[in-house]
Amino acid sequence: MNMFWALLAMAFGSFGSFGGAPAVADQGNPQFQSLTNSFNTAIIQSQKDQVVIDADNPPAKIDPQPDAPVVKGIYVTAYSAGGARMKELLELTDSTELNAMVIDIKDDLGYITYPTENKALQKMGKSQPFIRDIDALMKRLQKHEVYPIARVVVFKDTILAKKNPELSFRNKDGSVWANGKGDSFVNPYSKEVWDYNIEIAKEAAKLGFKEIQFDYVRFPEGFETRADVLKYTKSDKSRVDVVAEFVQYARKELAPLGVRVSVDIFGYAASVPAAEGIGQDFVKISENVDVISPMVYPSHYSTGWYGVKDPDKDPYTTIKGSMEDTHKKLDPTKELKPVIRPWIQDFTASWLGSGHYVKYGKKQVEDQIRAMKDMDVHEYLLWNASNRYTSGVQYQ
Repeated sequence: MNMFWALLAMAFGSFGSFGGAPAVADQGNPQFQSLTNSFNTAIIQSQKDQVVIDADNPPAKIDPQPDAPVVKGIYVTAYSAGGARMKELLELTDSTELNAMVIDIKDDLGYITYPTENKALQKMGKSQPFIRDIDALMKRLQKHEVYPIARVVVFKDTILAKKNPELSFRNKDGSVWANGKGDSFVNPYSKEVWDYNIEIAKEAAKLGFKEIQFDYVRFPEGFETRADVLKYTKSDKSRVDVVAEFVQYARKELAPLGVRVSVDIFGYAASVPAAEGIGQDFVKISENVDVISPMVYPSHYSTGWYGVKDPDKDPYTTIKGSMEDTHKKLDPTKELKPVIRPWIQDFTASWLGSGHYVKYGKKQVEDQIRAMKDMDVHEYLLWNASNRYTSGVQYQ
């Protein structure tokens, strides 16, 4: 870490929130918040010119948004955000303690989900305007006091890969490689790929999103088995360092705009050593983000995790164990520890087979929330791919 900025952050800690801990001050006072924001913005602007991208030397953290709420949110597809389902979802946030939405701005195929006039983005990627009027959406979210988070799927990007094969992983015959599901990935070693995604994020920030959440910040699963067979440009850096440095670079570029940066990561990453194959190191990524969102869906843990035969059937024990591991992994990072905001499960994993899953409803969702609260984790995001969330849940 750059020691100058670390000392400065500690010296002025009373002005804002550094790392994961909130400042001890009257943050509800508008004058205090204004002073904090101005102070943090000034440091962030100065820090940007000082930061050298280096996975082993994360810069001190100054929160670009110290007045951000305690986020309790839901996932919203672009299709829902631009369609009739949005009315129902806003009614949900209006009537509960839920206060945030994570909305696809670049989706899992790689489509930019709203009309963009940015020539560079149009040239490299492709827009599929599920959200026909993005400005109207932002005004609607503001009216309902919803904290807006832009989800940007980064390296899983079939659109960019097919349109720009030189930025992808290619087979020996030059064709674009795809995994068993037909998804193609672009190359995390490519600075051009970095800048393309960050340009989308910058546009989202200008539209009014308060946070950029990057997903699929990794190489394809099982990449270590094909790393020496596929054709792609690479450097002498490890996959872990390349991924961590993308995140560090993204935060350097985005923090001056006043937005937080968050990253989704496999939940079990907190419980195991770095996943060298896909390039994900839980600690290195966490040191370079404002918020880390481990995907700790109980259905995604196999038999035996946390002493449970069927983790999906015991959401409390599974979530509590995963949060314990998360704290153990991140506590040594001290002032670099980000806000922990897990993704939790609000769907039924029937694919696990009879006897190995339960139908998820009010009890199962509340059990997960209670487990997080017992582990001093107070922010969370609910995932349901079709955006149909359980009614009657106490989101405390």
